[in-house]
Amino acid sequence: MSPNEDKNPDGKTVEDPRQSRGRQIIKTEGRVIEALPNAFFKVVLSDGKEIRGFLSGKMRMNRITILPGDRVSLEMTPYDEEKGRIVYRLK
Repeated sequence: MSPNEDKNPDGKTVEDPRQSRGRQIIKTEGRVIEALPNAFFKVVLSDGKEIRGFLSGKMRMNRITILPGDRVSLEMTPYDEEKGRIVYRLK
């Protein structure tokens, strides 16, 4: 988490002041269960919900490899809870 982001008491919802409109971001973790075409993945979240995740631009540029079974950190918007941006591969 960068020093510019503020964490709410619930630990999930973060307002990013770098974005012009103060959009809300939900940060969560999950496990990749299937690799799909075009850098998309099926991810099971820690609460058991299954979503479609896609690689962030920085991860594509740095050619970070994601394989089924990897734990990942995701950013989601509250408006579409069926997909999320994979921003970090956890150890």
